[in-house]
Amino acid sequence: MTFPETYTHYTLASRPKSHIQPDTFKKQTSPFSTLTQNLNATKDGVLVAVDWISLDPAARGWLNDVRSYIPPVGIGETMRAGGIGRVVGLSGGKKEGEGGLKVGDVVSGSFGWAEYAVVREKDVEKLTVPSGAQTLDFLGVLGLTGLTAYFGLLDVGQIKAGETLLVSGAAGATGSIVCQIGKLRGAKVIALAGSDDKCSWLEKELGVDRALNYKSKEFKKDFREAVGYLDVFFDNVGGDILNLALGMLKKNARIVVCGAISQYNAEKPQGLTAYQTLISQRAKMQGFIVFDYADRYPEAIKEMSDWIREGKLKRKFHIVKGLDKAPESLGLLFTGGNTGKLVVQVTGVDASAKL
Repeated sequence: MTFPETYTHYTLASRPKSHIQPDTFKKQTSPFSTLTQNLNATKDGVLVAVDWISLDPAARGWLNDVRSYIPPVGIGETMRAGGIGRVVGLSGGKKEGEGGLKVGDVVSGSFGWAEYAVVREKDVEKLTVPSGAQTLDFLGVLGLTGLTAYFGLLDVGQIKAGETLLVSGAAGATGSIVCQIGKLRGAKVIALAGSDDKCSWLEKELGVDRALNYKSKEFKKDFREAVGYLDVFFDNVGGDILNLALGMLKKNARIVVCGAISQYNAEKPQGLTAYQTLISQRAKMQGFIVFDYADRYPEAIKEMSDWIREGKLKRKFHIVKGLDKAPESLGLLFTGGNTGKLVVQVTGVDASAKL
């Protein structure tokens, strides 16, 4: 295989205090030889040509130099991101196929905003696409996005048939899967989104019982009428929406704190005022990290693969073409500019191809 003389990657140049700025990331063109040198110096390394990268709300948190479940991206480091790519090289001295990987294998891993990456073999997963699915699903419903929805709703939220489920950020990657799992489990699902088009998609395509536009002038009135009192709130947004939901809890309600996208760009995040309902209704509010369920990923992937094959689980991708679009496209997550899973197509791979 012929490799280029240089490759492109994006590094973190400065830490934004609020919204991502034009100078937050820096485009780098580096000699390809630095990758091959790194590969040959690593016993268990693989060289990956990156085809797709995932853009996720969590990426905003990785830019802050604060204590979290994962270290922040360092200044000068390639921006972190999950991705899908092809193995194009193995460590020096390693025979093809050792360790289960060979050149040409399609793999997923944390490759970053880059055209090529060298990673440890144990940190990538060779992908086998289930019947009815596609490779790109491993950045969506069969990847961390879907796993977050699955374990957040079923383990943390413990949704049951006949209960009322409220989902914020419902037209996003995780929220749209939560809505569908809720329906599959027999719940009444109320979805919140930021436009009439998104609400229409949630009702007509995903089958939620009611979708509400939180930007509508009648939202609070519609919210109280549609929701009544809720059993489970799967929250991706935080802020005013969370405060509103806190006042509508049934006894023993569960609030799944998955994200707080309305607060990620705030210099001073908004506090809660309606939390006393947690006391009177004996409710539970719990955060979680999907990595804690790593040993159970196979069971979730198996069940969601079955749902895909049976046509019970729909997926929608918002595809941005070109690595150079990654910095500006990340902001779509915070302005409501995407519907479904936001990904960047780094190469010319066909989005529908089962690679």
